[in-house]
Amino acid sequence: MRRLALAAALAAGLVTSAHAVEGMWQPAQLPKIASTLKQHGLKLDPATLTDLTAYPMGAIVSLGGCTASFVSPDGLVVTNHHCGYGALQYNSTPQKNLIERGFLAKTVAEELPGSPDMRVFVTEEIRDVTKEVTAKLTPDMGALARYKAIDLAKKELVKGCETDGYRCDVYTFHGGFSYQLIKQLEIKDVRLVYAPPESIGKFGGDVDNWMWPRHTGDFSYLRAYVSKDGKSATYSKDNVPYHPKHVLKVNPQGVEEGDYVMVVGYPGRTNRYRLADEAKAAIDWQYPTQIKIYQDTLDIIAANGKTNPDVTVKYAGMVAGLNNYLKNFGGQLEGLRRANAVAVKQKQEADLDAWLKKQGGADNKALIADIATLKTKLASYQSTRERDLDLMLLSRSSMFSSGVRLARLANERTKPDMERETGYQQRDEVRIEGALKQMERRYDAKTDQQLMTYALVRYAKLPKEQRLPAIDAWLAGANTDAAIATKVSALYAGSKLGNTEDRMKYFKADAKTIAASDDSMLKLATAVLPELKKIEDEQDAREGELAKLRPRYMQAMIAWKDSQNLPVYPDANSSLRVTFGNVQGVAPRDGVGYAPFTTAEGIVEKDTGVEPFNAPKAETDAIRAKAFDGYASKKLGTLPVDFLADLDITGGNSGSPSLDAEGRLVGLAFDGNWESVSGDWLFNPKLNRSIQVDVRYMLWVMHHLDHADNLLKEMGVPAK
Repeated sequence: MRRLALAAALAAGLVTSAHAVEGMWQPAQLPKIASTLKQHGLKLDPATLTDLTAYPMGAIVSLGGCTASFVSPDGLVVTNHHCGYGALQYNSTPQKNLIERGFLAKTVAEELPGSPDMRVFVTEEIRDVTKEVTAKLTPDMGALARYKAIDLAKKELVKGCETDGYRCDVYTFHGGFSYQLIKQLEIKDVRLVYAPPESIGKFGGDVDNWMWPRHTGDFSYLRAYVSKDGKSATYSKDNVPYHPKHVLKVNPQGVEEGDYVMVVGYPGRTNRYRLADEAKAAIDWQYPTQIKIYQDTLDIIAANGKTNPDVTVKYAGMVAGLNNYLKNFGGQLEGLRRANAVAVKQKQEADLDAWLKKQGGADNKALIADIATLKTKLASYQSTRERDLDLMLLSRSSMFSSGVRLARLANERTKPDMERETGYQQRDEVRIEGALKQMERRYDAKTDQQLMTYALVRYAKLPKEQRLPAIDAWLAGANTDAAIATKVSALYAGSKLGNTEDRMKYFKADAKTIAASDDSMLKLATAVLPELKKIEDEQDAREGELAKLRPRYMQAMIAWKDSQNLPVYPDANSSLRVTFGNVQGVAPRDGVGYAPFTTAEGIVEKDTGVEPFNAPKAETDAIRAKAFDGYASKKLGTLPVDFLADLDITGGNSGSPSLDAEGRLVGLAFDGNWESVSGDWLFNPKLNRSIQVDVRYMLWVMHHLDHADNLLKEMGVPAK
């Protein structure tokens, strides 16, 4: 009865609270909104969710871009299919394409190594270190000096925190209003265990991406390994499965409409507290420009893939990511315009300004002045945005980025570790080494060359004052597409960085050896490095300015919200967050209403036999026969596939476990509806919905189609 009553209340819009369902909350904030959590149906004590080493929080992990969770005492990890894509790609060839076929290890011995850069991060501690980071800052400190002081303070905190097998990082919250030190166990040996075929794991492909109704089985399994003594170690045949302290319990009955559900994960980035002018720049320049670039990049890869199947495999991960962003940016544009986001943010800024003026006093007057300065500074930064974007595009060339990385690392090694640039300290070298080693699995010389040419053609159109003398000297007047392509061709012909053995040789080389090298790419990288460093210093100075001004804006925002008894959650920054709500449908437009669940019958309806709607015949046959093996929902009378909930998620939440009111696994978050795309800027509880693959569909695919009963047994799921 409670469930039905809640569903009715939701439908009538009667479940309201000061905080609604908006918010990517830090675990420590949850006791402040305990009544709201209980109101929506949470049965756990909210205080238990603040303990990162207890159930269920201790089972949630980061993959460094996606989220996952432990589901067995032997280190079995469940995440999205697209989050395990890198491992599938790394182990695939045109002749043995695991992305298309899927993969199942029936025994531990059959599990495949993930790519060298795959990681599982287990968060064990979050500690506020704002005082330590800001202790040496002074009001009259220059922008670059401020940045360096903050950077050094972070490095010192990290050095004092990190021990063998652990990685620590200082995360910035509210633009620098607070800083927190996060300690994570870093597991470096991650292996591929199971993924359904692409016709299930990516059913609907980019056509259905960000759309509802959805029928995608977006899930896969990995396993974390450590050395025999239980310590973090890189891949070795002698390593053994990691034994986590906590694993998620699976609820094979799943959830129904109106039920409480929450997602715990590592959302990447949101812009909820960005200013109106920043939203306008995104609409007018950022998203349109990136859409054009991403489409051009996809065209280059697709053209080469038609004549070389190896390209299709090697760039599968990049293509999937670019297609996702391409559609996302289109949705951002549409959503921001539809929501009149610039005007909404302008009004919010005006209301904040009026509130500060009403409060009066010197402190509030100073806040108003600092916010005005922030707006002026942000406007001035736009003058070099084309240059900065073109240099970023150059780094998409694996050869060029490897050359710069090798030259930079050799130079940084000449300094004491604490004086090295962030990203090039001793702690970072294992990551750099892994990226260099795996390049051959994600690199095609012809494609890479064309990507560099594309970036340089854009670069050649920059105003002279924004160009880099070293690149101009190397181009030697080449300013047509054909002339630039000829220069790039000669550059690649004179370099051996496409060979793994040579890259790793230079990884170990000192600065003198690299400077003396006759490798053409290393010579260009060495020449351009000082100019890139100069630009980096300019960007660091900007960060120093923002580190002073954004906290002032957030200080005002937090005080204003606090006066309304509204706790303020921070923008997403890849740290651990909790979002909650209820299973419910959505009515995105007049006369249009969507149910909260899709069912197996919808797969048959969509199936055309042609990618991306090419469901396996064994699946469609089983659905027609209603052979659901007891995994069907009694309420729906059939097998649910995906479900909607009004959860506040974004990129990085992919693979996040969807938990029921008792903290049991009922699905995996993997997407949002089209109307939620612009939710990175503005959250609309009436329209924003997250999309989860239902645990009942996952279990059915594993049992009935792929016969992964070894994994079901390991997860403690009752046999069917």
